[in-house]
Amino acid sequence: MRMGILYDSHRIKYLKLRGYFGLSFTSMEFMIFFPIVSILYYLIPHKRRWIWLLIASYYFYMSWNPKYAILMGTSTIITYLSGLLIEKADKISDKKQAVRLKKWWVFLSFFSNLAILFLFKYYNFFGNVFTRIFSYFHVTIHVPSLDLLLPVGISFYTFQALSYTVDVYRKDIKAEKNLGKYALFVSFFPQLVAGPIEKSKDLLYQFDEEHFFDYNKVKNGLLLMLWGLFQKMVVSDRLAKVVDTVYNAPNKYKGFAIVIATILFAFQIYCDFSAYSDIARGAAEVMGFRLSKNFDAPYLSKSTKEFWRRWHITLGAWFKDYLYIPLGGNRCSKPRYYFNTMVVFIVSGLWHGAAANFVIWGTLHGIYRVTGEMLKPVKKSVIKKLKININTFSHKLFQVLITFILVDFAWIFFRANSFTDATTLIKNMFYFNPWIFTDGTIYKLGLSHKEFFIAMLGLFIVMLKDILGRRINFRIAFSKQSIVFRWFVYFSAIVFIMIFGIYGHGYEAKQFIYFQFSDGSALESSLLLAFL
Repeated sequence: MRMGILYDSHRIKYLKLRGYFGLSFTSMEFMIFFPIVSILYYLIPHKRRWIWLLIASYYFYMSWNPKYAILMGTSTIITYLSGLLIEKADKISDKKQAVRLKKWWVFLSFFSNLAILFLFKYYNFFGNVFTRIFSYFHVTIHVPSLDLLLPVGISFYTFQALSYTVDVYRKDIKAEKNLGKYALFVSFFPQLVAGPIEKSKDLLYQFDEEHFFDYNKVKNGLLLMLWGLFQKMVVSDRLAKVVDTVYNAPNKYKGFAIVIATILFAFQIYCDFSAYSDIARGAAEVMGFRLSKNFDAPYLSKSTKEFWRRWHITLGAWFKDYLYIPLGGNRCSKPRYYFNTMVVFIVSGLWHGAAANFVIWGTLHGIYRVTGEMLKPVKKSVIKKLKININTFSHKLFQVLITFILVDFAWIFFRANSFTDATTLIKNMFYFNPWIFTDGTIYKLGLSHKEFFIAMLGLFIVMLKDILGRRINFRIAFSKQSIVFRWFVYFSAIVFIMIFGIYGHGYEAKQFIYFQFSDGSALESSLLLAFL
């Protein structure tokens, strides 16, 4: 069973002992940490602020486990030196030799960082896969397993650091000479653990800018953080109760119970991850920094292609710039284009976790994309022959619903505790039991009638914001309202979150889902192992 998705007292105790719980955005410790960091940031002279932020960022990261800092520091030094060496190679008069050296330094940077990532995240997974493959041919091999808990955020900061190496190689930026400032770029605490994944050319230079206290930025940043807390603690963690109830007992539930839980998981993970990104962006904005937007109403997308332009935007941009385009992108033959697309999505799935469930999830999205491209001529022909008006609301709604169904189906593998559980859920889903909506069964899935109503109300607010947010900038519109109204909303929102927020074991806020793709030893969900 894959650890991290499920929460019980034993797992929480285990993770605490292993140093897994640190300064989460929803913890009381962070509510003390962040104001102190922000206040002192503005009191410290501009030239020394980066030192304070670096100290704060490493403290934030080490609160999870002090040992984690060693790995992040190693990745930082490797990519920092690679940048200097690449830039130095550019000064060699022999251009061919310069290119060879530059490629060599890029290779060493990628190899070193990905080797660390592989060791902590994928070693046990592939070790078990190879063991079972050889056992299929009646050959016994023993690959020793490693009892390693994957450091929080290693996939995020590794990708961010590697992008710096490539950006220097491409001459998009100059190599950073100040090791401390570069270390801050890799470790900047608001986006360190779960993104957004920032490019060096978008964030690194901001540490040289002098940020003056700006009431509007502070206000807007805190408002964004408040919205994130609402999404997380009121909506996501409440929906999680239904999802966990059904998905942790796949043989117990059938039909619409599974459908409901699956739909709610789609919104649970959206509100959860969107919440983290909003809190990260808001915290950075309070101190004057600009982080990239990571979500843009993804469930209003009319195709899976559009979905990935709106979901985890910074990760999609990373894969496009540093994997898809180097592979050839779409400027190649159709078969090669389809191959490139599948590679990106399979790697994306593997990036999310060392388990075949994640690979299946990524593969499904790759199939969606490739199939969509292959069927484009058929789609155009059908629309033309049936004289379908593609600009009507009904047609757009149909596209949105189909896209959501496809995306939500893939989420089953993402959330299921094992491949066997996923297949059981899919099989049991096709059972017609509409009476659960009238006999009260729906309120036995983890939420009472009252709690279910609050969850739906919160979800309605989130979706309404997404729908209207495509035309309205809520923060700008809100800032134009009277100060009395604004403060009334502030206090009302805080009180609402305090009263209706859902907390985990021992009154600790449930961890963000994207923190949980970290257990390198939890590999029983491997599809390959199940097949073999």
